[in-house]
Amino acid sequence: MANVIKITKGLNINLKGKAAAQVSDAQMSKVYGLVPDAFWGMKPKVVVKEGDEVKAGDALFVDKLHPELKFVSPVAGKVSLVERGDRRKVLSVQVEAASAQQYVDFGKKDVKSLNGEQVKAALLESGLFAFFISRPYAVVANPDDAPKAIFVSAITDMPLAADIDVVLKGNEADFQTGIEALAKIAKVNLGIKPGSSLSNIKGADITVFDGKCPTGNVGVQINHTSPINKGEIVWTIGAEEVIFIGRLFNTGKVDLTRTIAVAGSEIKTPAYKKVLVGAKVADIVAGNVATDKKVRLIDGNPLTGIKTSEDAFLMAHSTEITAIPEGDNADELFGWIAPRFNEFSTSRSYLSWLMPKSKEYVLDARVKGGHRHMIFSGEYDSVFPMDIYPEQLVKAIIAGDIDRMEALGIYEVAPEDFAMAEFVDSSKVELQRIVREGLDMLRKENE
Repeated sequence: MANVIKITKGLNINLKGKAAAQVSDAQMSKVYGLVPDAFWGMKPKVVVKEGDEVKAGDALFVDKLHPELKFVSPVAGKVSLVERGDRRKVLSVQVEAASAQQYVDFGKKDVKSLNGEQVKAALLESGLFAFFISRPYAVVANPDDAPKAIFVSAITDMPLAADIDVVLKGNEADFQTGIEALAKIAKVNLGIKPGSSLSNIKGADITVFDGKCPTGNVGVQINHTSPINKGEIVWTIGAEEVIFIGRLFNTGKVDLTRTIAVAGSEIKTPAYKKVLVGAKVADIVAGNVATDKKVRLIDGNPLTGIKTSEDAFLMAHSTEITAIPEGDNADELFGWIAPRFNEFSTSRSYLSWLMPKSKEYVLDARVKGGHRHMIFSGEYDSVFPMDIYPEQLVKAIIAGDIDRMEALGIYEVAPEDFAMAEFVDSSKVELQRIVREGLDMLRKENE
């Protein structure tokens, strides 16, 4: 019987525009783009030239420090552009999709007959190893490392996040194969919600997590089951990416098709779309975004996603495209003195606390405040379900105190773990950015 862990801290934000459990295919993009910035911590070296013909699964760029770590094309076609920015930074490698898709044949493999090194070699050759994220530092995993465990979270509780049950529907066999493949490399820990259909998955140690957001964060699950000490390494991978791995072994092909949620109050018909990694955002949301106001398109969910546009490409780890009002032209009669029954608040300063918990809110992209002093108020701790002092850790990062950062548990966290704390922070501090800078600082120091 699976172990059950009850999480008491957190906050559920009920936003309008959740995706209905209806799945359809997005229209095929003419051009797909693989964005190196989606793979934090690697230095891309482009291995193709404009005009080259590639198949789905061919490498577009590799990591300079680990050339065996490949990042592969989601489609077959012709390399149309290697987009560069300041100081020749690689922004994207774009492929014009061919009318008939061809795949690199990596060969079907029976996972049960393979050992850990053979599984790792297959993932490196196919480019799927690039989806592993290593903790500490929350960067692309180093293939030379030996993790003590691999963590997979099958809980999605961020606002407007894709429902994992919808994502996994029809992919159950590939998910099972993927878990079995991961188990050849290291012990697999799978976090699921109560009543999940994944409770019978074989090859993983299953833990049921019951609580509010951000219970679904893999960092929270690691903290409650196997905390990371200095010198230890764990790998994490998304549940959707486990499906990619299963497809590789079951079909011999790299198929980077995701089922993502297209959601938010400014989406006319919130639902799910089957898309390839790197698809144009315009093709995913085609004709489905409200036009009566200025809209913020987000690659990801509203708390951890990044601002995007219809001209951008779907990032490699993204499971949602969301749309909320920009809010820069909002005209609020009476301002703060209004009772605000329709405004979400974590305190009782708005009368919305009298509304039922099922009420859905429309939040815009405004910060609603300026730069203020950071104070020890306990706000972070109320929504931060990890055995860490979040406010003290953030201050240590700002001060650049590496010893203090280590003592306060920076090895266990990633920027996403501070998303909810950032949301409730009355000081309007950019916590996720600060934590990212702290992790990069520590990684550079320890190299």
